[in-house]
Amino acid sequence: MPTKLIVDCSTGVTTEVELTAEEIAQMQADAAAYAAAEAEREAVEQARLAAKGAAEQKLLSLGLTAEEVAALTK
Repeated sequence: MPTKLIVDCSTGVTTEVELTAEEIAQMQADAAAYAAAEAEREAVEQARLAAKGAAEQKLLSLGLTAEEVAALTK
């Protein structure tokens, strides 16, 4: 079972305590929320990179050199 540390700063005593069912549920909900947020961030980044690649390809098809496109996309 997962545990947590409780530290009494006034005495320096550290106690390891098992998490309650509510704390475990919250930990799982937090992990799920983090995973969803991370997946969303990755999807946004992939979309941004795809749009950037498409824009660079359009500039190349208009006759710009790779160096000119690189200068524009810095």
